[in-house]
Amino acid sequence: MTILEQMTERAKKNPQRIVLPEGDEPRTLEAANIILRDGLAQLILIGPKDKILSMAAEKGYEYISRATIFDPATDAKVQAYANLLYELRKAKGMTEEEALKKAHDPLYLGCLMIKNGDADGELAGARGTTADTIRPAFQILKTQPGCSIVSGAFLMFTKATHLGENGFLLFADCAVNPNPDAQQLAEIAVSTAETARSIAGIEPRVAMLSFSTKGSAKHELVDKVSEATRIAKELAPNLSIDGELQADAALIASVAATKAPDSPVAGKANVLVFPDLQAGNIGYKLVERFSGADAVGPILQGIAAPVNDLSRGCKVQDIVQMVVITANQAIK
Repeated sequence: MTILEQMTERAKKNPQRIVLPEGDEPRTLEAANIILRDGLAQLILIGPKDKILSMAAEKGYEYISRATIFDPATDAKVQAYANLLYELRKAKGMTEEEALKKAHDPLYLGCLMIKNGDADGELAGARGTTADTIRPAFQILKTQPGCSIVSGAFLMFTKATHLGENGFLLFADCAVNPNPDAQQLAEIAVSTAETARSIAGIEPRVAMLSFSTKGSAKHELVDKVSEATRIAKELAPNLSIDGELQADAALIASVAATKAPDSPVAGKANVLVFPDLQAGNIGYKLVERFSGADAVGPILQGIAAPVNDLSRGCKVQDIVQMVVITANQAIK
């Protein structure tokens, strides 16, 4: 059974309440029908109820009747969510009128549902940017204890079965932070290791990537990665992590034997932490396009509850997979 199949089975056995704030977005609605048909999650669709039901009827999406549809324009509970938002943000200067307006915004509403205990996770982004998705999560749910940064990891399913975990690896941060400092990079590494354990069910071997391996080059960018590795070891003493490592030293045993013979990670890494967003984003897309790998994500890490982001170019199957992943985060 593949890692995705394991996650799917786990989601079916432990149905989670997942909010889809873009309930009337066509791909999202089609994915919702599949999710409800297959019993992958309990869904809360936010949007105009009449429009959602009309779209579902037109397309023959018979399973949408199993979803909870929350229409901000008509549901009286919006006021209760507005009151919650006001209490959370009044110290930051938010007024009751502003809170009520924000509570009609589906992205804020989804996070308020989670905060209020009415939902377990959220998936959005088919229409908006990553910043649009993350901003309400920061304001309402905040970050996990001991973590100051949100990052994005991709599950990489490659055909190179001699690499990673039978061809499976995690890449981070490929979605959120343009230029993390050493402390932030260390936290990203620890968060991604936890994602490897909790979502993929593998024991992480984390490589902190650079253009240098163990001092082969001297530069402040190398120093950042080396310092991040030191901090990460302090944050998670039992984590198998090493750096700085070049990508070939991290992945290929024969290269590791020459460049980093004493490393516990070199040559067998299954988690790759990139030094900045440019490297991470370019790296995962090159692997995806050149090798035909499947890149699933980004999985947002570090938020106090599962909130995930979609690409605006996402396919229906991407949404289904990300609901499964969000459900698994909620289960864990």
